[in-house]
Amino acid sequence: MILETDKPGLRLRHWQIADKASLVEQANNRKIWRNLTDTFPSPYTETDADFWIAHANRPTRSLHLAIELQGRAVGAIGVIAGEGVYQRTGKFGYWLGEAFWGQGIVTAAGRALVAQLRLSREFARLEAPVFAWNPASMRVLEKLGFEREGLLRASVCKDGELIDSVLYALLIPGEP
Repeated sequence: MILETDKPGLRLRHWQIADKASLVEQANNRKIWRNLTDTFPSPYTETDADFWIAHANRPTRSLHLAIELQGRAVGAIGVIAGEGVYQRTGKFGYWLGEAFWGQGIVTAAGRALVAQLRLSREFARLEAPVFAWNPASMRVLEKLGFEREGLLRASVCKDGELIDSVLYALLIPGEP
């Protein structure tokens, strides 16, 4: 799968073995790790990159794509499919290499992925929990049409701190 965006040189695609060096370079950053769940390792090693590339390309209902800028993987975006009674809900998430922050890259990538998810009609709802100390990510979600649904007080323990998280959601109307 390749999804083009409205930003020149930016597209979404499946992860490739050739992305390994760039993945390690971008992901091995404490500032990125600090805003993600503990399934994202720190430090981020070549072994972690090997695992991720294999995992991301397994055939499942979930979708894990590389954010490619000018031919180079600089981040990730995707949706993790819910199961059982949550089968129509997807956990939407992303990260981007620090050198690329503030350039509208994640917003453009998010628009492309949300558009694809609307077309696929696989999900009725996308959820995106955000740590309270990350207002930049909240702004991205709001630009994508996500709405703030609630404040989850003292719900996250990260980096030795107990903090709030904010739940954002986007409804995708229609039945498959």
